[in-house]
Amino acid sequence: MALIMTTKGEMDDSLLERREGSHENDNEIVSWVEYWLEGELVHRSAHVQLKKNVFAEGISAMLG
Repeated sequence: MALIMTTKGEMDDSLLERREGSHENDNEIVSWVEYWLEGELVHRSAHVQLKKNVFAEGISAMLG
């Protein structure tokens, strides 16, 4: 039993349908978790993991 903050307030996760997904390309890995209540999306959490150090590449490009 875990409480999830939803658009309807805190709810027990056992009352919700959990869906997960992910997407990957050359630059990043994205994963997400969604909670649905009776066909309505009530919560989504996402995580992005960068494969490259974009900050360093951006600074290098600016310095030319």
